[in-house]
Amino acid sequence: MSKKAVIFDMDGVICHTNPYHSKAFRVFFEKRGLNPTDQEFAEHMFGKSNSYILKHFLGREIVGDEFKQMEDEKEGLFREIYANEIEPISGFLNWLELLKTNGFKTGVATSAPRANLDLIMGKLGFEPQMESIMASEDVSKHKPDPEVYLTTAANLGVEPQNCVVFEDSFSGVSAAINAGMKVVGVLSSHTKEELPPCDHHINTYADVSLSQIQTFLKYA
Repeated sequence: MSKKAVIFDMDGVICHTNPYHSKAFRVFFEKRGLNPTDQEFAEHMFGKSNSYILKHFLGREIVGDEFKQMEDEKEGLFREIYANEIEPISGFLNWLELLKTNGFKTGVATSAPRANLDLIMGKLGFEPQMESIMASEDVSKHKPDPEVYLTTAANLGVEPQNCVVFEDSFSGVSAAINAGMKVVGVLSSHTKEELPPCDHHINTYADVSLSQIQTFLKYA
């Protein structure tokens, strides 16, 4: 049997973090006299890189030391707000265990900083089950560019067409499609209609089965 893999985004896929990112960005932007709406956050925050978010809401390119300072400030706020609230999306840990038991390679590929990923992995304990771990620091091009997913596939030693990605955002789903992978849309942040076409959609991990994944990968 050919190698097969399942790759997870983090925010909105492993944990429903977006409400806490919104809280952190609200504090961050309020300090600067800005008050984005929920709709603006949905369109320009969820699934986006910090460089895009800061550029969009501040109206200019943020680079170099200024970008690092702003990113560190906002992500520090997020970790402070979220540290005692960490919970996986229902069924994730059992689903991951089922995949491992059935021989799947698994990886996490997030646009978030590694410190955020470490916080969540430290609480939920799934790091040993991931053969590839990639965060924003590990890529030069962010989603919807497929770099993070193509690199993850290479790390796992699996061809892109033999990978299924779990994603929740427009840019993330687009990145997986651009990588030539199958995609399961996690409806934690957006509706089906707001995402590019996915092979399947779930609200929780009770909505997906091993046989569906095997069918997507033509192993059924």
